[in-house]
Amino acid sequence: MGYWLYLPERVPETVVCDGWPLIVMLHGCHQSAAQFAQGTRMNRLAEDKGYAVLYPQQMIRVQAQRCWRWYEQSVQHGNGETAVLAALIGTVCSQYPIDSHRIYACGISAGAGMAAVLALNHPELIAAVALHSAPVYGAGHSAVAALRVMRHVAAAQADGAIHDLLQRRTHQPLRATTAPTPYMPALMIQGDDDRVVHPVNQQQLVRQWLLVHGLAPDVEVRVMTKPADRTGRRNAHEIRDYLAGRKVLLRVARIAGLGHAWSGGDPALRFNAHPGPDASSMVLDFFGRHRR
Repeated sequence: MGYWLYLPERVPETVVCDGWPLIVMLHGCHQSAAQFAQGTRMNRLAEDKGYAVLYPQQMIRVQAQRCWRWYEQSVQHGNGETAVLAALIGTVCSQYPIDSHRIYACGISAGAGMAAVLALNHPELIAAVALHSAPVYGAGHSAVAALRVMRHVAAAQADGAIHDLLQRRTHQPLRATTAPTPYMPALMIQGDDDRVVHPVNQQQLVRQWLLVHGLAPDVEVRVMTKPADRTGRRNAHEIRDYLAGRKVLLRVARIAGLGHAWSGGDPALRFNAHPGPDASSMVLDFFGRHRR
């Protein structure tokens, strides 16, 4: 698997002691890793915050539109591309000083679907995940079913996928590196006007993540709303924080007027929208609150 790795030029003392925190960025369909890096401007923020950024790239000979195959059952069970990505992270960690307690996964669209699969299968590796315009986990097992999931999610299938995941984990041998509760903190970002991944996917993803954490649907939620600014540089949006005590386990951002595009990205590239909020800043802020 081809990949690009960004390492900031400035090396803070914390990196000398503990290594770089690492973000694994997974592009969407019809994108390259380089386009995803440019569109999100993640490297510029990573330089300021002191993060390494890994950009794996799906090969055209594997999938003609460069889509990650998050919908295949074997991948959802930790094989195929899930295993390859986990191995790639291991390779990078063996070659560069990476803080193993601060490895994160992030993606958009099919990349977000793949990030969710990677994180749910490897909680001992991934400290938190960010899902932008993400399809629900595990509800389809073919390319045709994936399109159906993206447009019309079936709640029963979504719930069943999580129950199957949790059951599989109970039958796996315990490892010393298994992540303690909370299981997998997540940031979810979705545009209200997304015509590719219907916003109902985010609703079902929230339900799935509550099941993963064993939280009731009426768990404490902190809600913040922000209006659009008058210059058009920021869309109106709502952020819902799902809390366990004082810790934010799940942050859900719903953005008015945003289609299937990275919020606050570089509009010169497809799948990026100029108006904020800046999704990349939101991702780094969320990741900075979590470590494994």
